[in-house]
Amino acid sequence: MGGNGQGEALKRRWQRRLLRHLNNLRIWRMAREVLRQAPAPRGDAVVMFKASSGIDDLSWNAGFHLITSWALRLHGVPVVFFACHHGMSHCILSTDRQNPQRPPRCATCIYQSHVLYTGAPVHWFHFSRESRLEAALRDLSLEELAAFEWEGMPLGALCLPGLRWILRRHHLNDDAPTRYLMREYILSAWNIAQAFGRFLDQVRPRAVIAFNGQFYPEAVVCYVARQRGIRTITHEVGLQPASAFFTEGEATAYPIHIPPDFELNEAQNARLDAYLEQRFQGQFTMAGIRFWPEMRRLDRSFLEKASRFRQIVPIFTNVIFDTSQPHANTLFPDMFAWLDFTLERIIRRHPETFFVIRAHPDESRPGKESQESVAEWVAERKVEELGNVLFVPPQEYFSSYELIQRSKFVMVYNSTIGLEASILGAAVLCAGKARFTQYPTVFFPKSVEEYLQLAEAFLQAEQLRAPQEHQRQARRFLYYQLFRASLPFDTYLRPGMPTTQAQLKPFPLSALSAEHSPTVRAILRGVLENGDFLLEE
Repeated sequence: MGGNGQGEALKRRWQRRLLRHLNNLRIWRMAREVLRQAPAPRGDAVVMFKASSGIDDLSWNAGFHLITSWALRLHGVPVVFFACHHGMSHCILSTDRQNPQRPPRCATCIYQSHVLYTGAPVHWFHFSRESRLEAALRDLSLEELAAFEWEGMPLGALCLPGLRWILRRHHLNDDAPTRYLMREYILSAWNIAQAFGRFLDQVRPRAVIAFNGQFYPEAVVCYVARQRGIRTITHEVGLQPASAFFTEGEATAYPIHIPPDFELNEAQNARLDAYLEQRFQGQFTMAGIRFWPEMRRLDRSFLEKASRFRQIVPIFTNVIFDTSQPHANTLFPDMFAWLDFTLERIIRRHPETFFVIRAHPDESRPGKESQESVAEWVAERKVEELGNVLFVPPQEYFSSYELIQRSKFVMVYNSTIGLEASILGAAVLCAGKARFTQYPTVFFPKSVEEYLQLAEAFLQAEQLRAPQEHQRQARRFLYYQLFRASLPFDTYLRPGMPTTQAQLKPFPLSALSAEHSPTVRAILRGVLENGDFLLEE
């Protein structure tokens, strides 16, 4: 059995290597064709940078980055890549949690960059240690490192989200391995800042386009560019399959401007309803990931237990290290602080209410398992000893949507299911700033005191109805997020192996023209005309 398993694993590795080689060959050929057909560049350059999106394969964001660069070049826009060539002592994607001092996999990454940037101008940066900075960091605690500034630059704050992401936890241990990584990230961040500053002095670009801006390489590049008043654009995966979101703001916060007079017409409502029908059955993917391999209905034992209580209130959590979390922590320091507050101030005081704590399905994704999970929090706090609580682990695929429909109201931190619950007509009490709280889609209090007052009022109410405005605004926001802000790249990219990676599809270069591509039109307007990166309706 073990031999068969090893054989299958070896076969998959060779298949993936072959697919990667063929994909790189397609990229190289297409890049040569772009070089041959692109007109002479004119005007100020656009700088592109993505050191934290793939090492030896084509990630979805690397694919969005590459296609965007080709489209710009084919429209005569000068593009220059700022690229890493042993430019960091430790990068985020090559960090080994079990062996933090293990050197990064630079050779394969540099090779991949050479393939992606074939025929384009590239400025390579290299790593050099700043001895004064190294001495200043040597004896600092983790807390001091997180707050560290150097020559006016908040290096600690710029490095902290990436460290939390790669260690898969929010509350970091103040131990030697964690302090080592934080020091090396800070040293590398300062090196990038110096190299990028010198590069900007030479290029003087019209704009900088970077992957999401949360990991320290891109965060530093965005910080330096913005300090100089250079327009800075970030991108992330969109809500639709094979789609991207571009913005002049923070991509992981998803700022979307919806005109006040926009209302969905009959065709738009039908389009949104068709999407929601699939979504409510768990039939959706994001960044190549299908979170719900199946979705089961609530079973008899659940319904029997729930019938003993006055009301049901589900509590939907998030992945603690997700790049949306730095934006979310406004009322509470973090999601677990919210869970602690909810447990002590709400759950324990309302034994008549059945609270269902639902862990996010991505919390146990293979290869990206959270090291600080809701399951651990439940065990440490002995939550399941309480008779009025049910914990649903991430691997249990029962229907959250059926649960919402049976609930008095819904509690979320900043999960997208809060938006969907509003669309289903539920009252939603939100504890963290979410992409949808920029519009009145949920109840989002301004203080912890107001949050508790609302929770108590909802629990005590005989009947509870959400404002119709929440449902209306939720539908408007979701429509814009799906069909205006998510730029489709499925003409150019398809899922690879695994599906979290992308492969280049065969397509003619004419598909990258503004005439033939709504996505390219949106990107060109956004980059060249200070547009909003929205698809035309």
